[in-house]
Amino acid sequence: MFIFSIFPYFFIFLLILLFISKGIKIVPESNVYIVEKLGKYHQSLSSGLNFINPFFDRISRVVSLKEQVVDFPPQPVITKDNATMQIDTVVYFQITDPKSYTYGVERPLSAIENLTATTLRNIIGDMTVDQTLTSRDIINTKMRVELDEATDPWGIKVNRVELKSILPPEDIRVAMEKEMKAEREKRATVLEAQAKRESAILVAEGEKQSTILRAEAAKESEIQEALGKAQAILEIRKAEAEGIRLLNEAKITKEVLSLKSFESLEKVAEGQATKIIIPSELQNLSSFVTAIREMK
Repeated sequence: MFIFSIFPYFFIFLLILLFISKGIKIVPESNVYIVEKLGKYHQSLSSGLNFINPFFDRISRVVSLKEQVVDFPPQPVITKDNATMQIDTVVYFQITDPKSYTYGVERPLSAIENLTATTLRNIIGDMTVDQTLTSRDIINTKMRVELDEATDPWGIKVNRVELKSILPPEDIRVAMEKEMKAEREKRATVLEAQAKRESAILVAEGEKQSTILRAEAAKESEIQEALGKAQAILEIRKAEAEGIRLLNEAKITKEVLSLKSFESLEKVAEGQATKIIIPSELQNLSSFVTAIREMK
């Protein structure tokens, strides 16, 4: 009897647990849950702990708020000069209004792809092949502005649009390759000529510096040689001056000088000369002998 009496309470407790477990919803970061009540939009659940009525409410869609990247296949586009270009695009977009994104358009990615192709044809149709190949940034900016404006009612914000590749027709590609090859050959010829010119300049500069160095070396050698000769002459003059000074300090008399002259005369007489010039000081022999005696 006791078991039967608590059974209703146990059943109610189970219903409460089931209600709570089904009604608690934990939404991850950068996600939004779209909740419908009886088939009609009811609310949007942001990240964190949320609670819904499990009997009447249901999660109809999970929307990511992160930036998304869509790479669309190449699209044939005709330029202003009737050339067919194959261009594929990459679109970076972000959902800013989950409700409008859920209920604003059927298959949003397909809608963005078709809108991108249409916008691209409109922009490229006003440009030539050369303008298309050289105006990638301008095309990206125009497409971003137009796509962002067109997708705003869908709760989508287009952040960037990039042209992944631009492929011109075969005949234009061949002509461009020939032009690029000719340009490369021209550039190579110019670079080779510049290299030869710079090499010749360097060689001439080297020879010039070598000549200057040789001239400077010869000049320095002559200067050093002249300095050596000048130094030698200066030393001789110093020695002569020193000799004169010593003679003056010794106070040599006239008789001593005469004796020295006589000694020199003896050395001269021993030579091969046939004529001898006797100084006037030695002609007075008697006075000379007297001087010798006095010295002894």
